[in-house]
Amino acid sequence: MDQERPNFFAGPYIERRAEERENPEWIAAARADPASLYLIGQGSAQLLRAAPEPHIAFLANGAPLLASVDPASLTLLGWFRGARCVLADLPAGEAHQLPAGTAFEELRPLAPVLGAQEAGLLAYARALAIWRARHRHCGVCGAPTLATHAGHCLRCTNPACAHEFFPRIDPAIIVLVSDGERALLGRQASWPARRYSTIAGFVEPGESLEDAVAREVAEETGVTVSALRYHSSQPWPFPSSVMIGFRASAAAGAAVRRGGELEDARWFTRAQLTSGEALAPPSQSISWRLIESWLKGHG
Repeated sequence: MDQERPNFFAGPYIERRAEERENPEWIAAARADPASLYLIGQGSAQLLRAAPEPHIAFLANGAPLLASVDPASLTLLGWFRGARCVLADLPAGEAHQLPAGTAFEELRPLAPVLGAQEAGLLAYARALAIWRARHRHCGVCGAPTLATHAGHCLRCTNPACAHEFFPRIDPAIIVLVSDGERALLGRQASWPARRYSTIAGFVEPGESLEDAVAREVAEETGVTVSALRYHSSQPWPFPSSVMIGFRASAAAGAAVRRGGELEDARWFTRAQLTSGEALAPPSQSISWRLIESWLKGHG
């Protein structure tokens, strides 16, 4: 089935081994393991090598750059390709002597040329780094937070509060609506000319995924949907979302009333899409996956 193929940034690229996060000596274990790999981050960028093609510039124990890393900034990601993998975050804005042929790069523009496994690992690391950077203080009492559980929990240092914070993920729906022969797509003004995509939006408090689909489509296009069917999901680390993909039906000939954030919304036939009348979203996105599935007649 079409849904069985993992979306980009997803799939079994890492063994998380969450039980290892409970080991208070996990940093010592990583430093004692000659096979340990360190993924270096700074802000939302990560250390990559450019040649022969872009790939992660993993460092090993003993690398000079690791000497400047605060142990409190380390996060155990899991086991990548059989090796223990640790995220080491450097303070944003600091200058460092980097290994030859490496540079800090942002994930989003490089995603189309990265291998799927390394892209998934970078997406995972990026989301954790952004979460930690945004929760340096307790949201309850304002005291500083301290990383625990190998970097996967931030605990308030105020003994009277001691609130624990875990990585936040913002759920968003994304849906390919069809009236049988046409697909409903929209575009934002900031996108490249002719680019159209499926309808998407964040889930609001007190709202089910199904309710969010119906509301977003109605708000953005004025179209009423029915017969919702789950398709697949995709982690989207820009900065911390998970996209939950659906297919949905609409009445034939349903009129489109543009609203919300969209500059335009309209129906497209398969012939219009395959002829290039609309520019498709990037092939790494779940939006393209939904469009591709509809073009091929799956489901």
